[in-house]
Amino acid sequence: MVPVSLVGCPLLPPHQLPLPREVPLCGGEPERGQENLGGVWRYPAQQVGMVPPGKKPAGEASNSNKKCKRYFNEHWKEEFTWLDFDYERKLMFCLECRQALVRNKHGKAENAFTVGTDNFQRHALLRHVTSGAHRQALAVNQGQAEGGGAYPGLVPTPTSRGVKVEVDPSKVAVLTTVYCMAKEDVPDDRCSALLELQRFNLCQALLGTEHSDHYSPRRVRDMQVAIASVLHTEDCQRLRASPYVGLVLDETRDWPESRSLALFATSVSPCDGQPATTFLGSVELQEGEATAGQLLDILQAFGVPAAKLAWLSSSLPSDRLRSVGLQLRAACPLLTELHCLPGRTDPKPPAYLGEYESILDALFRLHGGPSSHMVPELRAALDLAAIDLAGPRPVPWASVLPIVEAVAEAWPRLVPTLEAAAPASPTAGTLALALRQFTFVAFTHLLLDTLPSVQKLALVFQPEEPDLALLQPLVMATAASLQAQRNSGGARLQGFLQELAASGPDGGNSRCTYRGVELAGYCEASVRGFNRLRGAFLDSMRTGLRDSYPGPSLDAVASFAAIFDPRRYPQAPEELGVHGEGALRLLLRAFAPAVVRQRALGDFALFKRVVCSLRRLGPRALCTKLACTHSELHELFPDFATLAALALALPAGAGLLDKVGRSRELRWWGPAGGGEGRSGHVVKIAVDGPPLHEFDFALAIEFLESGWGEGLLGVATHTKDSKTAELYLLLLRTGLGA
Repeated sequence: MVPVSLVGCPLLPPHQLPLPREVPLCGGEPERGQENLGGVWRYPAQQVGMVPPGKKPAGEASNSNKKCKRYFNEHWKEEFTWLDFDYERKLMFCLECRQALVRNKHGKAENAFTVGTDNFQRHALLRHVTSGAHRQALAVNQGQAEGGGAYPGLVPTPTSRGVKVEVDPSKVAVLTTVYCMAKEDVPDDRCSALLELQRFNLCQALLGTEHSDHYSPRRVRDMQVAIASVLHTEDCQRLRASPYVGLVLDETRDWPESRSLALFATSVSPCDGQPATTFLGSVELQEGEATAGQLLDILQAFGVPAAKLAWLSSSLPSDRLRSVGLQLRAACPLLTELHCLPGRTDPKPPAYLGEYESILDALFRLHGGPSSHMVPELRAALDLAAIDLAGPRPVPWASVLPIVEAVAEAWPRLVPTLEAAAPASPTAGTLALALRQFTFVAFTHLLLDTLPSVQKLALVFQPEEPDLALLQPLVMATAASLQAQRNSGGARLQGFLQELAASGPDGGNSRCTYRGVELAGYCEASVRGFNRLRGAFLDSMRTGLRDSYPGPSLDAVASFAAIFDPRRYPQAPEELGVHGEGALRLLLRAFAPAVVRQRALGDFALFKRVVCSLRRLGPRALCTKLACTHSELHELFPDFATLAALALALPAGAGLLDKVGRSRELRWWGPAGGGEGRSGHVVKIAVDGPPLHEFDFALAIEFLESGWGEGLLGVATHTKDSKTAELYLLLLRTGLGA
């Protein structure tokens, strides 16, 4: 089966991309100053000012003329074997591109890495290695014809020119406009107007050009595909290089009959140890569910084998995820489930929960809008919870603590206010009757007891670097709180019931007041019915808690925190010797295929002493040092480096939540705000697009002008498995495809 790009362009599979290599001497003349070093023409590095790896060159190799001073990193030469550095001129060069320039005698056809660049950023090196100029240089140095016949049967990457020449500034200006439009969710048909505005403001790159006919909405979509193609190229490299990845599945229900599943991947860079989250695409789930085999095929298309999948996180309820999870665990020996996405529904919630949320939805839309002056508490609660009533997605009212608190506080004033407005608004009269019901008020107090502990648990994952040591204690405390409320009821609910029992004239009379307002439907039968409702609701929450945070997964997370959080190491040497022994053995069992047990146990004592000798590091900083392949810790403790990479790939933190939230928003809103969902390319750019100065617009222009995506669907239909082909086509159409 031929892997297919999921971003709107067929790419060379990551495992078949040409890799940087030493270039043998085979014809052509060397440039002035080159030396024959081991069969390769190289520019000899200046001996004066040589800097050992890991040391700052004290300005000798810095771009000191720029506002933000950066330094050349010697370790880059190990990662990018084609890279050379002139210590006298403080410039980086690409040996492959310069060699190709000499071979073909292209004269002035040159790029930044042939004339030298002082853009000392690893990101610039990654962009160059994926550029058309560099790939063409590799082909030229191998003696291949243009078009590269080394990979028959695959759609070649665009190399419209032998060596990349200077890009037309007007094209960059237009593509930059389209990029910003996608990032800010501006409709495609505004492109011409924005370009005209820039020309009116004397944008030099656009003066004297006319793009109103050439850059139609259809052409804008083509540019979005090209931009997404650049992002996909980097995604493939990032995921293929990561030692382990996590898979995140997020479901959005667009309409009652339409659901889509967004896929994210978490990864770890072996070069600097930094974790990252990548949006892979989305699939429409119209008939049935995505299977484990289809999910693995999607990862395989990005160069990720099943053995590297270490984590699974999902917003799907447990009853729908169970079969997929079992199949994935059978194929992925390292897989661990931990579902910490917001909005995950509990299995089999009581029916009254939907009725309760419908009442709150109608109430806030009636008296919580900007024009409402009668009940300011509701408006304040919406602002505090950052809820936009104009948004298309349903609001989970019963799970937002500030909303429930505002309703409980304003209830004595809400009922008379709604009744007063009933003659002019039938909705107000219906709401007043619903708010008077005993079950509504009792359920509100039940939520006031349950939501605080659940909210504390959700806050663990909000920071950029979550403190995972808190996760297991908070889950246990939440489970104990729910169990106590199941047995005897919470403090707020018990206080409410006791006040009602004392306020009735006959103790059990149906006429009863609470805070000066008469309740409806209060009787012994109603109390018994509510107790059954309370039990079903709390049982559903407890089941959802166990499914979201399985016991073995919590043990693994707690073990990671015990080993990789030096702040929790004991100070006494005798206590340090035995610290974390049980945690390490648990991780060695859980991730046995990835580590060498005896070596890790033997290295543990020295590992703790070395970590303690360093300055006080947080768990993220320590894991980053261990996961970086150039660090001494990585070489000294390979098994702990593996465990650190596994910990960094855990899908948690603000970065993941931000991207999931952004994709939910864009997948809901259609071009007319009607919920049809944005184009997959727009979602990709909006979610994963880097800042403007980090994006390679020249490469995007190459993709655009080469017409690279013309044969996309033809390649997709070549997959042998019809189910997989169908899933790919869904991804291409609705997620990251054309």
